Amino acid sequence: MTTPRHPDRGQASVELALLLPVVLLLLLAVLQVGLLARDVVLVTHAAREGARAAATDAHPGRARSAALASSGLDPARMTVTSSVTGHDDDRRVRVEVAYRAPTAVPLVGALLADRTLRTAATMRVEVPP
Repeated sequence: MTTPRHPDRGQASVELALLLPVVLLLLLAVLQVGLLARDVVLVTHAAREGARAAATDAHPGRARSAALASSGLDPARMTVTSSVTGHDDDRRVRVEVAYRAPTAVPLVGALLADRTLRTAATMRVEVPP
C-alpha cells in the first residue's frame, strides 16, 4: 500500500467552496450600502432643489414638483413638505423630503427592511409675499 504524494490535494477547492458564499454575501451587502448612500445624496439634492424652487416661486406646489423632477427617485416613495417662517423682511422656506429607499439587492435586500431617509433644506425667500 502506497501513501499519496500530495495528501492536501484539493484543499484549496474545498476552502473556496466554503468561503465563496460568504464573500458573495459581503459583496452584495457592500452594493446595498452603496445604493443607500446614493439615495441619501439624491434625497439631499431633492430637498435643496425644492427649497430653491420655493424660494424663487410663490406657487405652493412648486417645491414638490421641483424636488420630484430633480431627484430621479420613485415619486410614489417620496413625500415633500414645505413651510414658510419668519417676517416680511426675513422669510425662509423649509422643504423636508422623506424617501422610503428600497432594499432590493438579491439576498441582502430580503434580510433588510426598506429604510426611510429624511433630509431638509432651508433657504431665504426671494419673492415678495
